[in-house]
Amino acid sequence: MNIILLGPPGAGKGTQANRLVEERGMVQLSTGDMLRAAVKAGTPVGLKAKAIMESGGLVSDAVVSELIGDKLDSLPPGAGAIFDGYPRTAAQAESLDAILADRGRRLNHVIELVVDEDALVDRIEGRFTCAKCGEGYHDRYKQPKVAGVCDVCGATEFKRRPDDNAETVRTRLAEYRAKTAPILPIYEARGLVSRVDGMADIAQVSAAIEAILDKA
Repeated sequence: MNIILLGPPGAGKGTQANRLVEERGMVQLSTGDMLRAAVKAGTPVGLKAKAIMESGGLVSDAVVSELIGDKLDSLPPGAGAIFDGYPRTAAQAESLDAILADRGRRLNHVIELVVDEDALVDRIEGRFTCAKCGEGYHDRYKQPKVAGVCDVCGATEFKRRPDDNAETVRTRLAEYRAKTAPILPIYEARGLVSRVDGMADIAQVSAAIEAILDKA
């Protein structure tokens, strides 16, 4: 099964992808992570990307498509793929169809995590993580049980992402609406889109996604 998780930054795509990896043995294809890994490993497509980035350019759709194709070729037989952060544009959606078709695969579901933008800004603006183990917390919704001490590993240092502020988040939301959301009608016309309340509890979001996949 091959699925796309769609939703603005902070909607919980990464969290839900991780759960599907753990529970269903699917493979998460996050283009950002794949790009960094390819550059670090010095693969042919990684070397192309490195040269582009070092010159100050943006990695082209063609290079990203090659990267995704290489990753799909390396998957174990029968392993499903979760596309996280790709496609972002109509051109990339068209490329993905071709990449899958060339490998005898097809897209099964496009799941959009629907969010309230004001609530999402609040969710992102208040989050922080343990600097040692990465456990996530929030100023209002999930403080450590003992102030200043991580519940999981006992560390006392925490960190925040520098871009987790209201202005940056709203800019990213506007970019999502302008560039990525318009690909939804493409998939709606093919009957592939399902929507889930991304503001619900993590377990409830997971259950809703599982129900969509099980129904298939």
